[in-house]
Amino acid sequence: MQPQATPATSATPFDRLGGEVRVKALVDRFYDLMDLEPQYTALRAVHGEDLSRAREHLFWFLCGWLGGPSYFTEKVGAPMLRRRHLPFSIGVLERDQWMACMNQAMVETDVPDDLREQLYPAFMKTADWMRNRAD
Repeated sequence: MQPQATPATSATPFDRLGGEVRVKALVDRFYDLMDLEPQYTALRAVHGEDLSRAREHLFWFLCGWLGGPSYFTEKVGAPMLRRRHLPFSIGVLERDQWMACMNQAMVETDVPDDLREQLYPAFMKTADWMRNRAD
């Protein structure tokens, strides 16, 4: 599920967020929190030692997913998110930590409340689709 422009405006979530600079800030804060906060240890463990590739890929993906440039598709190919995440053990705990970490990053990078409320269910649907463990 990709977020859509609101009926009141033709601005995409990418535009409403503030473009590439703000998407980069959101991604950087997300991974910084994952790396620093003990409540995200299960999520952090899924990512391996180096987060640089994950940061780059999430930035590319979110730019396009939010309605901006399609960097991920141009550089890597079709997202195929579930397929790309199958090698990683992802259950309810990891999904919930991902969501909490992303929500915290959105709050801390001043994503407007109305946009955060729009993005949250889209993120949840996507995060839940990544689960490959029943627990």
